[in-house]
Amino acid sequence: MSLPTLHRPLHRPLVAVSAGMAVMAVVSAFGLVLDDRLLLGAPMWAKPFKFAVSFVAYGLSLAWMLSLLPLRSRAGRRTASWAGTVVAVSFVVEMLLIAGQAVRGRRSHFNYATPFDTAVYLAMGAISVVLWFATLAVAVLLFRARLADRATVWTIRLGTVLALVGAAFGPVMSQPAPGQRRGVSDVVGAHSVGVADGGAGMALTGWSTTGGDLRVPHFVGMHALQLLPLVLLALLVLARRRPRLADPRTRLRLMLVASGAYAAVLALVGWQALRGQPLIHPDTATLAAAAAIAVLTAVGVLAALRGPAAPTAPAPTAVPSRPRPERVP
Repeated sequence: MSLPTLHRPLHRPLVAVSAGMAVMAVVSAFGLVLDDRLLLGAPMWAKPFKFAVSFVAYGLSLAWMLSLLPLRSRAGRRTASWAGTVVAVSFVVEMLLIAGQAVRGRRSHFNYATPFDTAVYLAMGAISVVLWFATLAVAVLLFRARLADRATVWTIRLGTVLALVGAAFGPVMSQPAPGQRRGVSDVVGAHSVGVADGGAGMALTGWSTTGGDLRVPHFVGMHALQLLPLVLLALLVLARRRPRLADPRTRLRLMLVASGAYAAVLALVGWQALRGQPLIHPDTATLAAAAAIAVLTAVGVLAALRGPAAPTAPAPTAVPSRPRPERVP
């Protein structure tokens, strides 16, 4: 009773790039301490730091998922290898652009102030599209894969789908905000909804505390790749003390409930952001929806735990041996 064994080594480019991003996170942390420049009220090195940490988590998760694929055809192996490599290269290029703009003291996103800034932002947009389709290719491979543990395979399948949904909020952020015009405004696009970027924000994340923020659903969706497998890992650890969780059908039902709850939370924070509402200041409608999600999740967990268990194989019965005939002296 454990996570599936790897069918092949971890994807080397993804692991190497993740290690490089970990180094970049350390460099950016020093930048946060040593560089006192601000951009829209946030430290200049905050964005490189957050992106580097996110890339580490995303890259290692994808490398692990690719290693689980039992690909027997050459085409399948080639597709998996190329998809992982494209993701790794996309991470490197995007981080170079983000860090380069930080060094220059310029914003990396939505910046049309100069031809160079425009080229940087458009390149980042193209990279995001390539990254989305590479992740989609991995999702297709995962849906075609057949793994022994169904809870694991559905966890990574649905986690990948939710990550794609979260990534799709990127193009939404690139749309002109009120008062902006393509070809006229120096800035086209915004993280915030209902307020201008650069206002009061939450500690560490910088998410707006005065309006909606599309980075919230973007973050929640993208990191389903890490959080849902962690839930499964927790179930496997608890199964050592709770025999009910050792049943594969129970784990599958629980992970389907967890994935459904995660999708509902993603929809909720997306709806909240699009209405221009800060994450930490929900209104009555948001609180009611959150309560409904909590109740339905609790009901789903109870139903999953009370559902039928997988049939156990009957114990082998001893075959009576024939009595030996007595030898007559």
